[in-house]
Amino acid sequence: MSVFESLLSSDLLLFLIIDLVIALILLSAMRFFTGAVDNIDTTDELAKRDNFAFGISLAGAIFGLGLVLSGAITGEKAATLPLEILSITLYGVTGLVLIKFGRWIHDHVSLNHLDKNIEIAQRNVAVAIVDASAAIATAIIIRSTLIWADGLEVITFVAIFSAFLIYQTIMLLMMRYREHRYSRGNLGTTMQQAFRDNNIAAAVRHGGYLIAVAISVTVGSNYVYYDTDSLMTTLGSWMLFSFIMLTTFTVLAIIAKKIILNGVNINKEVDLQNNVGVATMDVAINLSIALILSALLI
Repeated sequence: MSVFESLLSSDLLLFLIIDLVIALILLSAMRFFTGAVDNIDTTDELAKRDNFAFGISLAGAIFGLGLVLSGAITGEKAATLPLEILSITLYGVTGLVLIKFGRWIHDHVSLNHLDKNIEIAQRNVAVAIVDASAAIATAIIIRSTLIWADGLEVITFVAIFSAFLIYQTIMLLMMRYREHRYSRGNLGTTMQQAFRDNNIAAAVRHGGYLIAVAISVTVGSNYVYYDTDSLMTTLGSWMLFSFIMLTTFTVLAIIAKKIILNGVNINKEVDLQNNVGVATMDVAINLSIALILSALLI
């Protein structure tokens, strides 16, 4: 009997169909959930006002939820169909809520000097790119925690939320560090002001960096054993490993850019001249280093 025939003759096909249906329902819910939370008519923004910025922002949220759902579905199937439905639904809803919470942190803490909703309503593409990238980076983090954790006990979701907060703290620290470097190299002008001024190159560069950092620091989920009996020790180990990976990524990315973009002043091209091409090169290098590190250490 072939693998395909075996699949058709087993209950596995039913489990797969159920997982897919739940995933599609949650993906559809993200659009309406976003509209309800932000008090926005998504149909009006997308089809009547043709607000490209809103479309980019919403696309980031939907793709992010897709990443999260891939983490919820990954792994062994539950013992029974009702338990599988409960598991996927709980993990999926948890992921959706954490994405929205992560975006709230990004909007009100990371981007504390601009109003994201107003900027996107005014078609600010740079802010939308940063927002979408932050949603994807947050989703990568959530996905790693869902794959790492196991079970449906309360402590499982405490562990997921705790790991999520650790990663959000790391991302916030890196945001502040990059803002400091940006201001120092641009005569006091802030990175958030560049986003407000619709500097798309700066937004692309920063967005790619957020995603690359998320990929790098979540490698720890492959090395830190999930143990609820010593959760604080486990989370502490994960944080330490994440900082080691962040440092390694940063050093390797700097070296790679010195070689690949030799003779190009990245800061000048991106920050002052809005050179999207150079910004895209910066993103490509960061993501390449992050993915190579991830592949080497999995």
